[in-house]
Amino acid sequence: MLRLFTYAGEKSLLQHHLSRSVTCEPEVRQVVQEVLSDIQERGDEALFGYTRKFQGFQPGEITVSLEEIREAYELADSDFIGILEEAYRNVTEFHELETEKSFFYEKENRVILGQRVTPIERVMLYVPGGKAAYPSSLLMNVAPARVAGVPGIYLTTPCDAEGKVSRHILAAAHVAGVDTIYKFGGAQAVGAFAFGTQSVPKVDKITGPGNKYVAQAKKEVFGHVSIDSVAGPSEVVVIADDTADPEFIVLDLFAQSEHDPDASSVLITHSAELASEVSRLADEMVTTMERSEIIQHALTANGAIVLTRDLQESCEVSDMIAPEHLELHVRDSWEILPDLKHAGAIFMGGYSCESVGDYFAGPNHTLPTNGTARFFSPLSVRDFIKHTSIISYSKEQLALSGEKIARFADHEQLQAHAEAVRARLRKLDR
Repeated sequence: MLRLFTYAGEKSLLQHHLSRSVTCEPEVRQVVQEVLSDIQERGDEALFGYTRKFQGFQPGEITVSLEEIREAYELADSDFIGILEEAYRNVTEFHELETEKSFFYEKENRVILGQRVTPIERVMLYVPGGKAAYPSSLLMNVAPARVAGVPGIYLTTPCDAEGKVSRHILAAAHVAGVDTIYKFGGAQAVGAFAFGTQSVPKVDKITGPGNKYVAQAKKEVFGHVSIDSVAGPSEVVVIADDTADPEFIVLDLFAQSEHDPDASSVLITHSAELASEVSRLADEMVTTMERSEIIQHALTANGAIVLTRDLQESCEVSDMIAPEHLELHVRDSWEILPDLKHAGAIFMGGYSCESVGDYFAGPNHTLPTNGTARFFSPLSVRDFIKHTSIISYSKEQLALSGEKIARFADHEQLQAHAEAVRARLRKLDR
């Protein structure tokens, strides 16, 4: 099930086996482009039509009522509500440390320069709710938006054919203080909020994970709105040495693989004994999993055990992959941390399993996938703010610097730029 590679001798084969891409199949892109074009042209009529087609729901009321949200909260298991509330506090506390402040400073001649930090005005947060509902995704998207001070937060999630939204998502929404929840998903939801319709407001940014149609739609509408990233199937890399617990590793690989048949789970180790034991245990334990078919498919298609010469080479392999999640099951995880450059989130030690980060610890679980951890970061408060430069120049300073500025414009052959400065200089000379 888990294919074994020796990194020193099979580097190219390993790279091919683990290659990930943010591009979708041509047929997916074609469907998404048609849906988006239709939404842009016909608005609600197209949106409602696709909701009927893909969700089996005939839209009447397109948002969840406040009564439904409150009822889901009140009827939910009290222990689960307590867990949601504590998790949301943890996530909020972490993101509060990410906040930025505006700054201004004064130079000679009454020149004032600065940068103003303001929240984005309107955001749509997408929460998966089709085959599986993820209240954790709601908490992870809402918390940084709230901390950033976004005034217009709109949440959308697919409903069933009867127009019902997952009660767990509604309970989480109540915990997070969200009261505007739209009942549709897919590419049509992305299009509706990117362009605006008669019933749906146009937003400035769209965040949150979804299936390949949602991911492609976000990619297509980028430019009309901002997006967090183009998320692909989830992935985990485990770096382990001979001190690691093989059962922990197997379950962590399973935990990632049960998300999606396209998920990727990789063990990197320089211990041949550990590699053999993890492979054996995986084959033995997979039949005990409720989602065993999905796990088996994912591990066979996208999983691997990579045998390296030493811990340093293990770090090199991990950086080549640039995984969404990276677990370190080694003697001293802090010692090798400086050697690891590319990962969405790093889990330190055998007891810091990915599940801790997915639900409870505080750092955001919306992470870069498909190797994009080389240049993307986890979802954060920074995704929900924008920066505006402030420039206040005085007459005195323009008199000193103006001709230098105009001559700079001359060298770029931009006459009007230069004249805009020189016209002011002439008036100052009078």
